Amino acid sequence: MTVVYLDTLFGLNALVDYLLLLAAARLAGEPLRRLRFLAGAVLGGVYAAGIFLPGGAFLSHPLCRLACAVLMLLLAYGGSSRLLRQILIFFALTCAFGGGIMAIGMLGGRGLSLGERGVLYSNMDLRIVLLSSALCYAVLTIVFPRIAQHSRFRGEIVELELCVEKRKTVLPALVDTGNTLSDPLTGRSVLVAEAEALADLFPEKYRPSRDDLRDPALAMEKYAGWTGRFRILPYRAVGVDRGLLLALRTDGIFQGGERLETEVAALSPTPVSDGGGYRALLGTRKG
Repeated sequence: MTVVYLDTLFGLNALVDYLLLLAAARLAGEPLRRLRFLAGAVLGGVYAAGIFLPGGAFLSHPLCRLACAVLMLLLAYGGSSRLLRQILIFFALTCAFGGGIMAIGMLGGRGLSLGERGVLYSNMDLRIVLLSSALCYAVLTIVFPRIAQHSRFRGEIVELELCVEKRKTVLPALVDTGNTLSDPLTGRSVLVAEAEALADLFPEKYRPSRDDLRDPALAMEKYAGWTGRFRILPYRAVGVDRGLLLALRTDGIFQGGERLETEVAALSPTPVSDGGGYRALLGTRKG
């Protein structure tokens, strides 16, 4: 008969759940809300230990497992505009991560197991478990992005710094030759960025709401007090013949310390990346 120690069971499952939540967020380009990931991981650890408590066998039912998984993911990623994609990435990583830890552990003759109630458990030395987890996490978060369609390694995704008065923010941007949006006043190219990614650049009373982004004309009237910062840009896209975007005039957009020609950032009300790996689209011209 296998002896299960609840403290080890809780710690192992919480550790693996935290690393999975963190790795999935990194790969998807989501903000790293570590306290929320920790809350989700603690829930996963408590659930795993609860199955072995007296009267807790019912928790191993598939519906209970599904309910716990959904609650854990909502704790970690709730409010994300790409929640479904984030969940799919998490489950894909769960398969890869678990297989990798098992493989490493079995090199020493012992590995992780799901046990009689389908809960992750191991008789391995804790140091081996930690090393295995760290190695798998490194592979998933370092190697996988290198082979993605767009990568920082190939220079397709760059870090941009935007400045407005004394406020600054940094965000990843895809160098996009298809981004031909320009400022009709100056003829210069325009950065297209997710409005949520630029929230820190706005004073609280001038921060555009979702309704403002859908109706730029209303926003121009509403925030007229912030002199010269807002403007409206016309654009065309697939399925949109005559659209309008609310845009922000910055004090400078920088890439690697170099000031770009682009000074205006159009505020997209929706994500600009289907995978979340970048949060803005940058034309290829520099000043």
